[in-house]
Amino acid sequence: MKMRESRVLRKLRNGERASCLKVNIGDGQAAEIAAMSGFDCLWIDREHLAQDWSVLNSQIWAAKVHDVDVMVRVPRGSYSGYVKPLEMDATGILVPHIMNLEEAKQVVQMTRFHPIGKRAIDAGSADGAYTRMDFGDYLKDSNQQKFVVLQIEDPEVLPDIDAIAALDGVDMLFFGPGDFSQGIGAPGQWDHPQLIEARKLVAEVAVKHGKFAATSGGIDSLESFLEMGYTFVNVGADVVGLNNYCNSLVDRFKQSAGQSKATSINPGKPY
Repeated sequence: MKMRESRVLRKLRNGERASCLKVNIGDGQAAEIAAMSGFDCLWIDREHLAQDWSVLNSQIWAAKVHDVDVMVRVPRGSYSGYVKPLEMDATGILVPHIMNLEEAKQVVQMTRFHPIGKRAIDAGSADGAYTRMDFGDYLKDSNQQKFVVLQIEDPEVLPDIDAIAALDGVDMLFFGPGDFSQGIGAPGQWDHPQLIEARKLVAEVAVKHGKFAATSGGIDSLESFLEMGYTFVNVGADVVGLNNYCNSLVDRFKQSAGQSKATSINPGKPY
């Protein structure tokens, strides 16, 4: 028995681009709707959001049914918080706020099996097919089919960025514009020269060392990201879509209801 092949890694290794949607709504059905839409990956957030492990489990199941990867942004902390999503059969993890080379090395040690790292072993979970996988294949496939993404979102890490990109066991560098903009004292200024320079640098060093460059931004900016060398892009979030949809319905209802009220009374018609 083999481990499920990562859809994202398959596409990226073939020179293609991979799409991602951030799923903030803590529900398996929300994840399934997004997966059914055809995204390559769903980004589930445990750094900021409060869904428990059972909810994450349902979201991973819902995505796998449609051959869609799940990337879990983990809270910074213990190794168990990093490996649990992988053992639940999430396809990758995103570790936020990597600040220096030493932190990046620690992540690799905690999340990769021998010979790359020293990840704690338990092949009895979903990623190991509940012990049905051959032990050696489990270790090898995990290192090949589970992706580790380091989030670059602080200016302090930039002096180490080249060495971080060179690390074995790191698949992607993910540039996070939100916190980076705050870190340079320009929150929300997406066109700030320092932010643009850093975004370009992350893609450049990732490509230089044979890694993949990832980032997040609006769909209208996708072409510029691709030109920089980014091949994995989160292009939106379920809550944004739901807000926009609800707002458009309410606006149209108000317009139609107002027009209906204004035109339904004809003073010249006898009743």
